Amino acid sequence: MLHPDLQRLGASLGAHHAFFAPGAPITLARAPGRIDLMGGIADYSGALVLQYPLALAAVAAVQLVAEPLVTVRSIQQPEPVVVPLARLFPAGTPLDYAAAHRLLTRVAHERWAAYCIGTLLALGHRHGVRPGRGVRILLDSQVPPGKGVSSSAAIEVATMLALAASHQCDLDGAELAHACQEVENLVVGAPCGIMDQMTAACGQADALLALRCQPAILEPPVALPADVAVWGIDSGVRHEVGGADYTAVRVAAFMGYRILAEATGLASTPVGDGRVVIDDPHWGGYLANVTPGMWYHRFAALVPEQLSGADFLARYGGITDHATQVDPARTYPVAAATAHPILEHHRVGVFRALLQGGAADEEHRRLLGELMYQSHAGYSACGLGASATDLLIELVRELPAAAGVYGARITGGGSGGTVAILARRGADAAIEELRQRYEARSGQRATLLSGSSPGAIQVGTRWLSLH
Repeated sequence: MLHPDLQRLGASLGAHHAFFAPGAPITLARAPGRIDLMGGIADYSGALVLQYPLALAAVAAVQLVAEPLVTVRSIQQPEPVVVPLARLFPAGTPLDYAAAHRLLTRVAHERWAAYCIGTLLALGHRHGVRPGRGVRILLDSQVPPGKGVSSSAAIEVATMLALAASHQCDLDGAELAHACQEVENLVVGAPCGIMDQMTAACGQADALLALRCQPAILEPPVALPADVAVWGIDSGVRHEVGGADYTAVRVAAFMGYRILAEATGLASTPVGDGRVVIDDPHWGGYLANVTPGMWYHRFAALVPEQLSGADFLARYGGITDHATQVDPARTYPVAAATAHPILEHHRVGVFRALLQGGAADEEHRRLLGELMYQSHAGYSACGLGASATDLLIELVRELPAAAGVYGARITGGGSGGTVAILARRGADAAIEELRQRYEARSGQRATLLSGSSPGAIQVGTRWLSLH
């Protein structure tokens, strides 16, 4: 059965007939946003994460055309972005990612198109796609940008799946997600982990996608109890994954891993550009594999609360992260950023175990909520909190037990954005009252997010033609 989002965009394409060439086939694909229920920023440290695919999604319509241009237009943006195909594939070879980043992000108000155009380059680099014709891409995204619900991954996954189908390139969900993460890291320049793209590609409706980010091991989806639901409340405070706070915390976590590896006697090899390779038979290169007990028993006292980049580089040489670099002029929150993924990985494991056990009684559900509150506190300790999201959490805590709202936490990269809420199904009135109280206290306009839908691979693609 055709997904309603594809039906909706397909039915509306006539209003955009001037954008497309008549008669040439058009490929449609969609990918949802997501609510990060548990895990969040611990993904880049190898943690288990639990992600809830939203009903809101991005839909991409792709057409191959004779003119040698790549033209991207968003229904939500006033002007298209046009790049000559020869600039992206000089002499038929895909532009390297560093050059693509410079080309596609140099004009601020056109930077959004890098998420789409970058996927064509990734198909060239990873799958040998060599476009013989130009491309027109029309995008319609209902996923709100900058709110911590993975709007960028939804755009990337929908666009790449439609482009791949147009070029007869078959991608499975994992490859689709990895290629889109590569676009965001190297073309857009945002050092995100893999969970956003994996949820957009592989999520299942009304279930939590379970992903062990080592680097991307899909585990069986986790069902919610029939009478439990997930909501999101957008705080109205804009969030951006590529912001300095998120990047600093990520760097600090890798600094912490380097310090733990040194304390354990693991061999390291400098590879230049502020990076090292570590031979790690203990944790496989992932900070999340350090147990909480070992952290407190052996390592917590060794990791400084704050450490300058210059002092770190002088002593340790570099980090293992491929997406970030240590800034010698910056001071990093190393202890909090190191502890968070270690503790979060454990919290998410307990959270999943409670759900797999049915979480049938209120005591278990309150434990789920407590784990969410602890996760939220971990974000704040790292410096990724925000007064708006803290207010939302406090308002949730003030609700009476009879309201059936169990817990809440900040999501995604933090520093604003959306708060995830776990509550009894049917608690709509309590959630709406919560939203209204937040608006009255904060002066911000807040939006409720609810409902679920499948990922891009499960929905597939649709072909149509305008005459």
